Amino acid sequence: MPYLDSFDRPINYLRISVTDRCNLRCVYCMPPQGIELRSHEEILTFEEIARVVEAAAAIGITKIRLTGGEPLARLGLPDLTQMLAAVPGIDDISMTTNGTLLARHADALAAAGLHRVNVSLDTLRPERFRRITRRGTLADVWDGIGAAQRAGLRPIKLNTVVIRGMNEDEVTDFAQMTVASPWHVRFIEIMPLGANAAWAGDGYVPMTEVRARIKSAIGALEPVGGPAGNGPARYYRAPGAAGTIGFITPVSEHFCFSCNRLRLTADGKLRPCLLSDAEIDLRTPLRAGATQEELTNLLLLGIMDKPGGHHLAQGEVPSERVMAEIGG
Repeated sequence: MPYLDSFDRPINYLRISVTDRCNLRCVYCMPPQGIELRSHEEILTFEEIARVVEAAAAIGITKIRLTGGEPLARLGLPDLTQMLAAVPGIDDISMTTNGTLLARHADALAAAGLHRVNVSLDTLRPERFRRITRRGTLADVWDGIGAAQRAGLRPIKLNTVVIRGMNEDEVTDFAQMTVASPWHVRFIEIMPLGANAAWAGDGYVPMTEVRARIKSAIGALEPVGGPAGNGPARYYRAPGAAGTIGFITPVSEHFCFSCNRLRLTADGKLRPCLLSDAEIDLRTPLRAGATQEELTNLLLLGIMDKPGGHHLAQGEVPSERVMAEIGG
């Protein structure tokens, strides 16, 4: 059974950033020149990550999501996946990726124990993709999605961050995709975090506006249950549609009351809340020979330190890390 935090929320989900590196430079996530990367010695080894997961499983964590940066920018990710899949109590391993490297790794990841993927996709237009990501090609993402489908990594969810002046005019195109085919498209409000906080305010589009655009184009949406691992999204279906449309509203209608997760950064810091700079150092005790009980106690401290909610409305914006360093 998962442990309850001080607000009686069961915590059963750990998101693990395996690297702060990324092969893209998405405008809302990284500056053009990238970020100051942690050295190789600062990043947790696969063995250290597995030790944290073993301690987490002992207190009821059952779900793991691998993130980055771009997780596939780290060599040997199938090896880590296999290590985590072997941990007793872990029954769901997923990954969030930009998809550009997925085609070459999908089969190995599926064989290692990965269950499903979320693919970040903010535009359906090749030229706009290049402007948003500054690198890479849209064709590589579609190749990765196809490879994931063939490897059995399902359901595949498409994560679309909606940004004013950049891609809000495409929300109906994404929604239309779910009508004839079983796509799971999730629209996400941009979050003010780190160096992009001021920029995010200018680009912010509330999900009420997105829903209104979709309703005017394809009709009223009916609420439905989401696909596996639906997390904070609220899911809907257009009339007669084969797929689903999800809305994630961290700013306009936060879901902190149901938050079930902890986050582990690539350099070994445990974050009880994405939108707070508070962290607990796990790397130092790991490298000092901490026992599983000692690691478990640090994880329990993280659970009990989870705040009731973020404070964006009060102007409190986390500033120590950008999204690429946390993994979302």
